[in-house]
Amino acid sequence: MVNLSRFLLWMSYFHVFGFGLKVGHLLLMLCCWILSEIPMNWFINGGGTGKKIGLLGVNGQIWLKWWDKISGSGWKIHYLYYQYIGSKKVPKSWWRKLLATWVIVWTIVSLWIFLYLITQAAEKRKDTLAGMCDERARMLQDQFNVSMNHVQAMSILISTFHHGKKPSAIDQTTFARYTERTAFERPLTSGVAYAVRVLQSEREEFEKQQGWTIKRMPLEQSPVQEDDYAVEAMEPSLTKDEYAPVIFAQDTLSHVISLDMMSGKEDRENVLRARASGTGVLTAPFKLLKSNRLGVILTFVVYKSELPLNATLNERIQATDGYLGGVFDMESLVEKLLHQLASKQTILVNVYDTTNTSHPISMYGSNVTDDGIYHISPLNFGDPFRKHEMRCGFKQKPPLAWMAITTSIGILVIAMLVGHIFHATVNRIAKVEDDYHKMMELKKRAEAADVAKSQFLATVSHEIRTPMNGVLGMLQMLMDTNLDITQQDYVRIAQTSGKDLVSLINEVLDQAKIESGKLELDAVPFDLRGIFDDVLSLFSGKSKGIELAVYISDRVPEILIGDPGRFRQIITNLMGNSIKFTDKGHIFVTVHLVEEVMSSIEIEAEALSKNTLSGLPVADRHHSWGGFKTFSQEGAAYPQTYSSTSELINLIVSVEDTGAGIPLEAQSRIFTPFMQVGPSITRIHGGTGIGLSISKCLVGLMQGEIGFASEPKIGSTFTFTAMFTNGHSNSNEYKNQQINNQSKSLSSDFQGMMALVVDPRPIRAKVTKYHLQRLGIHVEVAANLNKGFSSISSETAVIKIVLVEKEVWDKDMDLAALFINKLTKIVHADPPKLFLLDNSTSCTKSSTAKSDVHTPTVITKPLRASMLAASLQRAMGVGNKGNCRNGGLPILSLRKLLHGKNILVVDDNKVNLLVANGALKKYGADVTCVDSGKRAINMLKPPHHFDACFMDIQMPEMDGFEATRRIRDMEHDINDRIQHGEVSVEPYENVLNWHVPILAMTADVIQATHEECLRCGMDGYVSKPFEGEQLYREVVRFFKSTPMQTQ
Repeated sequence: MVNLSRFLLWMSYFHVFGFGLKVGHLLLMLCCWILSEIPMNWFINGGGTGKKIGLLGVNGQIWLKWWDKISGSGWKIHYLYYQYIGSKKVPKSWWRKLLATWVIVWTIVSLWIFLYLITQAAEKRKDTLAGMCDERARMLQDQFNVSMNHVQAMSILISTFHHGKKPSAIDQTTFARYTERTAFERPLTSGVAYAVRVLQSEREEFEKQQGWTIKRMPLEQSPVQEDDYAVEAMEPSLTKDEYAPVIFAQDTLSHVISLDMMSGKEDRENVLRARASGTGVLTAPFKLLKSNRLGVILTFVVYKSELPLNATLNERIQATDGYLGGVFDMESLVEKLLHQLASKQTILVNVYDTTNTSHPISMYGSNVTDDGIYHISPLNFGDPFRKHEMRCGFKQKPPLAWMAITTSIGILVIAMLVGHIFHATVNRIAKVEDDYHKMMELKKRAEAADVAKSQFLATVSHEIRTPMNGVLGMLQMLMDTNLDITQQDYVRIAQTSGKDLVSLINEVLDQAKIESGKLELDAVPFDLRGIFDDVLSLFSGKSKGIELAVYISDRVPEILIGDPGRFRQIITNLMGNSIKFTDKGHIFVTVHLVEEVMSSIEIEAEALSKNTLSGLPVADRHHSWGGFKTFSQEGAAYPQTYSSTSELINLIVSVEDTGAGIPLEAQSRIFTPFMQVGPSITRIHGGTGIGLSISKCLVGLMQGEIGFASEPKIGSTFTFTAMFTNGHSNSNEYKNQQINNQSKSLSSDFQGMMALVVDPRPIRAKVTKYHLQRLGIHVEVAANLNKGFSSISSETAVIKIVLVEKEVWDKDMDLAALFINKLTKIVHADPPKLFLLDNSTSCTKSSTAKSDVHTPTVITKPLRASMLAASLQRAMGVGNKGNCRNGGLPILSLRKLLHGKNILVVDDNKVNLLVANGALKKYGADVTCVDSGKRAINMLKPPHHFDACFMDIQMPEMDGFEATRRIRDMEHDINDRIQHGEVSVEPYENVLNWHVPILAMTADVIQATHEECLRCGMDGYVSKPFEGEQLYREVVRFFKSTPMQTQ
């Protein structure tokens, strides 16, 4: 039991640790899973953008493989946990450092994850901005190229239809109408104008032809507002080598007609550069005339004829006819472009001329961003000399990085939770260890208390039973003297009181053994019917006029194997309670096989309230076994265990009474130890309240169940089941034969006789018939005297015995006299003997008289086979009149075993020596008494003449255990020396193997004491005071199976 408790404590310790470890490992794996699932995608895929810009790039696969190895080694971590943490190799201070390190590391990790996610979000924001900016730059560049191509095409058109035709096919009206209708092909141009090349020599003629004077462009220092602008107010162009007056213009640029493009700085540079390069060129951004908005002019040169690719600058100048320019209002054009995009509101766009990198010129936009993030997209407008770019930025600040915040905080919380779990686990382990040490200390105290309790019970048992042994022994010796009837009654009362006290002591000790789990059952053959006869004999003087009866089914085997003492204890407890609480009616005990109760309707019908032993109503016995598992399985689990020839026998026993019943409020605690139904019941009836508790435990040990049904003022029925082994299938033939011989000796004198039972109650008649059939008598039943006489008068069978219930006899004395008169007139050589069956004890003396027809013999109930046989033998003058089975074994059997045997009795109490001496001498033994273990050793030193030794256990100086050990050591030494030839066998009376049977003789009935007796070498166990049956059971083994061997 100590080992089991220690094992359970260790299991609870590891269970707590294992639970904390599993939870911690689960959360750790969850944390690692989050780390591996969320950031790993960013490591490899670059945070979800289209470009693979992960932190590790292609090395992400190596990280994954490394992480798989970490995840796959979880079992190694578990092993290390159990190896170091579970074995307490890690001190608490180290755990605190580890916990602090854990917190710091995971705090750093969470900060790193936060920064990393913030960086990833910024990179993603930059990529988004770059994509949007590049898209706008591409659209602006594409549409500018479309407009530039169309302007170039118009230069060819002018060269063909204006300079190539005489007269010209184009005038201002035609040009304005054409450019207006084809404006959709130049989506970014504000207007188109054509300026012709005019030399100084041609100016006068040209002005006459056009009808207006060539005007000079306004100076930059005095910009002209749109409302104040008038061409007529412009100054004539200064004299110079050549001019470039505008002759054709789109309606949107009609205000520039007659203006000399060579007079403006940006226009002059643009014209000269276009004429020199032969391609379209752009001006630097400047404020346009009239609109005063920032813009640029795209200029193409119109040549007179085709020029070779390698034409010189002079050749290009000479071949020039004019200059076609397209005006681009950058602010309005870019704004128009942004309106075409749905996301135009999300970013700010700036367009710059970066020809001069140190002083870029803003062409569009506010040049302001809120978050400082911008992207530059290059622009190519077809002029290699001028550089342009688009700068984009977000209008609003980036939103709060909730993903980074929640992920980092979540990982930190999980890490802290894991750390807390580990910390709590370590603290829990420490607490479990402390609790374990406390529990072990308490366990040691409990074990010491248990040992002390057992020792106390043993001491109390010994100290109480030792004087009781003297009291009961002396009373028994007094009963063997010549006493008158009054003295015999006094002695009998004293014996009964002493036995009740011993029974009370046994109950208390049984309860103690039940609580300690030390109660064990024997397995010996026994006669079930004989046990019930003994119990009926025990209660026959306490029945208070109520009727006691036992009925055992014919299908129950004669011999069973089990513990007869404990089975008798259950029956005694149940019947004792019934007798306490029953003042009228009956107490009826029935024994059947479980198979019978489950299958027989007849047996169930016997429980009807009208068909009872005394005629009074009883509690329905069906309710008493309603909760049994045996019946709930409908017999499926017991298909072969009920037959009388099967090895296992399952009995169901019911004890039915017509007493006061159990109150409903007390029925729930009926099997609780030391609990009574109520204080008034305790005052009236007494008792300890542990009988039913002990009975329930014993039934459980017999693999059975117990239950009850009770109705106040009606009665109670207790039912239990018990499992035994069929004695006929057992190999212990000696004991079986002995029990069978006892049964046959009772029935041999009446075998084949016929009897008549007159009883109006079927159940009571059935009980009487059962007991007569046990004696080998055939039985007929009649309900009244008239039917009984009819059965006697018939010549089918000769009836030798007539048994009539006393209440039938007393009911009509005239009919009884008539019945006797008819019996006397029957012509038979031997008329039947008449007996009356009565519950009253007042007629006991009449049972000793011989029966004849005129004076019927009264047989007092309860009926038992031995008592019934003795009564019939005395009345009919047959058989052995003195062989009465009185509940114990015949004195003659013990006398045959002990007669002439030399017995040594060892006890330190003189009274006990006197009692044992008298009890053994009564059976014919020669007894020698000593008062100490040391003297017993000297007396039993081989050679000696003793056949057995009865030794007390608790003695001063040397107890019985130590004395037995020394005797066995002494015998073993002498036997070894004889077998090895070291000594001769003659001095030892030619005995080769010395072993004197030693019986423990003590008042201590604790199971541990019994086991200690066997360990020290004792051969048996007899409790004080002596009981004839137990003494016979022990002595018959020794004197039969252990004879001394002689040479």
